[in-house]
Amino acid sequence: MGAFAEGTPCWVDVSLPDLEAGKRFYGELFGWTFGPPGSAEHGRYTEALSGGRRVAGLIAKRDGRMPTAWGVHFATPDVVRTGRRIREAGGRLITDPVAVGTAGIMALAADPAGAVFGLWQARDFEGFEKKGLPGSFRWTEVYTRDKDRVDPFYESVFGFRAADLPGPSGSAGSGVPPVPPGPPGTSVDFRTWSPAGTEPGPDTAIGGRSVITDAFPAEMPAHFLSYFAVADCDGTVAAAVRLGGRVTAPPFGIERGRTAVLVDNQGASFAVLTDTEPIPRPHA
Repeated sequence: MGAFAEGTPCWVDVSLPDLEAGKRFYGELFGWTFGPPGSAEHGRYTEALSGGRRVAGLIAKRDGRMPTAWGVHFATPDVVRTGRRIREAGGRLITDPVAVGTAGIMALAADPAGAVFGLWQARDFEGFEKKGLPGSFRWTEVYTRDKDRVDPFYESVFGFRAADLPGPSGSAGSGVPPVPPGPPGTSVDFRTWSPAGTEPGPDTAIGGRSVITDAFPAEMPAHFLSYFAVADCDGTVAAAVRLGGRVTAPPFGIERGRTAVLVDNQGASFAVLTDTEPIPRPHA
């Protein structure tokens, strides 16, 4: 068995028009350093490091029509079999499985509502070497307008165990970080996912599903939002603005911390989260 259980987020990367500008932005924001770039053929793919450990990837877009966006990849022991389950559950494969040298096998897929995510079958490259700590990946959630199709899709494809978390906006009683879809006091339709074989709940959750409400722009597509852990949410937000980014959800409190949603200086959305009490170590 690999380092990451099936269905667990094992890697995130961002596609950018200007790779060097992205390295400057995230290097200053998160304190990342960077490994040597790959070949031009592969978008000069570059690993980001936090304290010398792998935390994310940056890639230069080869086609301006491609989105400027962060993407999340879920671990699978068999990408072909998972791809078959995706089709059977009403999703589609955007790219068929392809070997990435000796690192592993990847594919891109979309759920029934159009949210895009990656699959990763590890060989030499497992994924994150650091997560859940400042400067690294903390959480991901899909935003959708069609939960009735999306919920059974992910639970069928990855075997996720679900727990619904009704409550007032921003309360995040589970300790996981749903972004408020409207003014404080409005309800959040939020579901957490835990890996197959675990008891669903905040101690095992690896991601979640939120609903795109009328409070969001009508043109917003279904998408995944990934969170990075930071030591100081408000300070990180101020730094992002100074570096040319912008704020789409200002810092707000949740039960176990403080979070905000940002857009980098090239248009890729991401979130940051400061945990103010101990959290369970992320499930691998």
